[in-house]
Amino acid sequence: MSISAICSREVITVHREATVLHAAMLMRQYHVGDVVVIEDRKGKSVPVGIITDRDIVIELVATELDCRVITAGDIMLTHLSVVKEECGIFEAIQLMSAKGIRRLPVVDHDGGLLGIVTLDDVLLLLAKEFGTLAKLLRHEQKNEAALRR
Repeated sequence: MSISAICSREVITVHREATVLHAAMLMRQYHVGDVVVIEDRKGKSVPVGIITDRDIVIELVATELDCRVITAGDIMLTHLSVVKEECGIFEAIQLMSAKGIRRLPVVDHDGGLLGIVTLDDVLLLLAKEFGTLAKLLRHEQKNEAALRR
């Protein structure tokens, strides 16, 4: 299964020039823990950074900086890891684990933003799959019991 099957296609984005206050307001409005910072390139939105709620707390709130003045470009994480849409889920998990990140923007072949996959998305998928396996075990035990009577 490719990562595009489970990623969220509704990504909340801002440009570098947006204030951190604006980014935080979007996080609150859409109930998300991050915004992806984008640049427009050849008609495509290309991810260039990410800001998380934790970044805002550590970089601004804890240091008492003004979130109405500081921009997304000022605090975004610029060493952004992304994953191509055809990437497999376990490959994405390995990348998240190796990089120690919880969120991966999903891009097309040209680097255009298509979605975002989070640790939560992966955990929900795995929980569902483990539930299916548990049902299989119960079903198998019932079948065996019925055949052995």
